[in-house]
Amino acid sequence: MDSDKSKRGAGGTPGGLLEFFIGVALIIAGGYLFISQVTVISRGYSFAFGSMRVNSFGLSLIPLLIGIAILFFNGRNLFGWLLTIAGAAIILVGVISNLDIYFQPTSLFNTILMLGMIAAGLGLVARALRDHS
Repeated sequence: MDSDKSKRGAGGTPGGLLEFFIGVALIIAGGYLFISQVTVISRGYSFAFGSMRVNSFGLSLIPLLIGIAILFFNGRNLFGWLLTIAGAAIILVGVISNLDIYFQPTSLFNTILMLGMIAAGLGLVARALRDHS
């Protein structure tokens, strides 16, 4: 029984450990090359209330700050937790929604290489998780 457990590899199945690590390396390398071709630009922070746009970051801080104040007064207050989580979510959504993401021009060969490395890595990881006996 002990010899069977010592032969366990990726996913608890026998073998496949080398395939798993090669697959993870391919996913990381392909993902890095792919993400390095992306440019992210911020348009600034603003809210849209119907047709009116408010360019104020301070408004989104109000629920967060009130929630934090309530939590410092009473850490078990459910309303304080809800305000804090909602305020943090509003800020996160506001920042993400004001990002413009562009892919830099690249050759077809480089695109196929990047996406191919990711696909090959996913295939190797999936194959490593199968039983090799």
